[in-house]
Amino acid sequence: MALPQTPNSNGIDYIDDEDFIAFEIPWDSAGERLDKILASTLTDYSRSRLQTWVEAGAVTVDGEVRKARYLLKGGESVRVFPQEMPEQHAFAAENLPLEVQAVDETLIVINKPAGLVVHPAAGNWSGTLLNGLLFRFPELKQLPRAGIVHRLDKDTSGLMVVARTAITQTALVRQLQAHLVNRCYLALVWGVAPTMGKIASSIARDTRDRLRMAVVGKDQGKTALTHFRRLAQGSFMGKAVSLLECRLETGRTHQIRVHLESIGLPLLGDPIYRKQMPSVAKELPFHRQALHAYALGLQHPQVDQLCNWFASPPTDFLELLSLVQIDTSALPPKPPFGPDTGSAMRTN
Repeated sequence: MALPQTPNSNGIDYIDDEDFIAFEIPWDSAGERLDKILASTLTDYSRSRLQTWVEAGAVTVDGEVRKARYLLKGGESVRVFPQEMPEQHAFAAENLPLEVQAVDETLIVINKPAGLVVHPAAGNWSGTLLNGLLFRFPELKQLPRAGIVHRLDKDTSGLMVVARTAITQTALVRQLQAHLVNRCYLALVWGVAPTMGKIASSIARDTRDRLRMAVVGKDQGKTALTHFRRLAQGSFMGKAVSLLECRLETGRTHQIRVHLESIGLPLLGDPIYRKQMPSVAKELPFHRQALHAYALGLQHPQVDQLCNWFASPPTDFLELLSLVQIDTSALPPKPPFGPDTGSAMRTN
């Protein structure tokens, strides 16, 4: 049943029921664009949301679907049929396959596959790790970000820790802030890398390309520190390739990718950081950054002991190793820090 008509702040009457919102265009609004009238009239909705509804054909003028730029004549009847937005379902539980490396009453260790987005955002409102976690562990709906305390890029594979309680989430965030969580990655890069090295360069959003991060001056971005060592040397079509182990002290967006490119060692397959890639890179049958979070170590908040976990690289990464003539014997045989006490938690 429609609600009684109520004048809004613009003096235009409209009714709002479960099916549509309706209002009349004042005669003195003749010549105004439809999208502008919608924005000034329906102030409870954002311009972008109204634009989406117009594009979806959910707005009619005198019963006809009109475009955003349609010029009004005055006196028309407008109806808006509100549509559900994808972000309304961003925190919905979804039955997604998850590889749980270990779990107890306080935390979960996930081995994330390449291609899985960690957190819902524009363009990925469903099918994320968060959605899968909410299905597998419903209690996570009580925690901010469903217990997620750090992220991996969509096409980076490997280990992540997720909190199951508020106390654990706070403890893990504090460890991350204090650089006490050990995170080691395997990376395949173009070029001959030094035996070992340290990259200490601040990182900020690239002002020319919002999809990229960039190395900037000390006072222009956030401090970032990456340690690396070379594990093996290989080649592809005559171009040198290095297998690196990288350890993070900080966790900035795209940190390893940005840091390594800044010293002339771009990751194989990286779709964004490609400026220093050799011409043969286009021949490589690998279309994601060659980066895998293979080891994770932290102080367990409940039992107060160091726990380490290790995840072997996925099949596509192992096949790439063979393609660039690097033997799997070059991979680290065990976690690179401390005793492996992660087995104290049950696997699942």
